[in-house]
Amino acid sequence: MIRKIVDYQKLNEDILNLLVDKFPDGYSDKDIIAFRNAQNEYIEAVEVRTEDTAYLVKVGKRLVQAMEEHEEEDDDSTDDGVDIDILNELD
Repeated sequence: MIRKIVDYQKLNEDILNLLVDKFPDGYSDKDIIAFRNAQNEYIEAVEVRTEDTAYLVKVGKRLVQAMEEHEEEDDDSTDDGVDIDILNELD
């Protein structure tokens, strides 16, 4: 399995969807994986997986904000195409 470390700025929509699906209410301390990278920098990340790749997404308040904004966009795009005002006029 391939492991990739991804910064929130480089998240694509597919990874954001995985994050929102896995952590619909946000992530907690128990979900965070802490490690040192090759440059000996301390990294905290959450993990999401596809069939062939494990993504370690660096955490921070900007990640939370990106997840919330993405979830709001999904909520806005779930329009069922029914115009309530038109239905009310038919009554």
